Amino acid sequence: MKSLFSLNKLKISLFVFLIFNLFASNCFAKIWLPSILSDNMVLQQRSKATIWGWTTSTNETITITGSWNNVKIKVKADQGFWSVQIPTPSAGGPFNITIRGHENIILKNVLIGEVWLCSGQSNMEMTPKWGILDAENEIKNANNPNIRFFQVFKHKSSYPQDDTPGNWMECTSETMKDFSAVAYFFGRKLHNDLSVPIGLISSNWGGTPIEVWMPKELIENDDFLNKASKKLTKRPWWPKDPGDAYNSMIHPIINTSIAGTIWYQGESNRDNAYAYYRSFPLLISSWRKDFQKEFSFYFVQIAPFKYKSKTGLEAAMIRDAQLYTMKTVPNTGMVVTNDIGNL
Repeated sequence: MKSLFSLNKLKISLFVFLIFNLFASNCFAKIWLPSILSDNMVLQQRSKATIWGWTTSTNETITITGSWNNVKIKVKADQGFWSVQIPTPSAGGPFNITIRGHENIILKNVLIGEVWLCSGQSNMEMTPKWGILDAENEIKNANNPNIRFFQVFKHKSSYPQDDTPGNWMECTSETMKDFSAVAYFFGRKLHNDLSVPIGLISSNWGGTPIEVWMPKELIENDDFLNKASKKLTKRPWWPKDPGDAYNSMIHPIINTSIAGTIWYQGESNRDNAYAYYRSFPLLISSWRKDFQKEFSFYFVQIAPFKYKSKTGLEAAMIRDAQLYTMKTVPNTGMVVTNDIGNL
């Protein structure tokens, strides 16, 4: 009788344990997305936009539905990771995207238009608050809900990351004044000329050399570029090691479908200017490979500033390497600055 009582007690305890674990797993189970997929985002029009994320239910089936066509697309998670491509129509919105699994996520106020990555060093990072012509009026009039900003915060990593802090915001006077000025004016012109929503991803860090924006193996496996990278001046306030910014600020967004990139960088490579002839085309080709698209790549010629140097030729060599890149790499363009501005 005692052993039967003990057996029943064990069964009850096991039942309670299983019920508790089932309840706990449901309570703590979660589906989550990278920060680049959020409310207010812009998706590239007439493309296959990748929607991806993670779930604690390792083999769960996830259903994604865009409200522009209400077509349900299903994908099964593989060890907790899931990814699916959804076709996007011509520009429009706002739309919702619904992700359904053991819980539901609804991405709201989503637009479809043109998405551009805006990267480089301080000239791309510079915000209207730093000082632009007619700043007060430009900031006051910068209210356009059809232009959206995603700011990638500055941080570095020694290894490729799957996500990065950031969030999509509508263009307002408050958000524009702290966003890249070059990116904003580029986006505003695109919007005015094309009459479609514009999404701008700002990922930049003042003072950074080009090597930090590339996969480090591209530098380390190239004797010429590896030796050249050792000549870069180290500073405590920005990364210098190859891959440090790429890993944390570019790799997390390579699943994003984009129309193209604008790039404003080069001054910090005057220490190894001769290597820019190889490193700049290599950056473009590596990004196109990662994003799986031969997108347009436009860049700004570094200005003819009177930099302190031993020969005075380093900046001229960077400009020549930029010209060489435009001539040899397809679908690129350069903004000439030699005839404008104040030395």
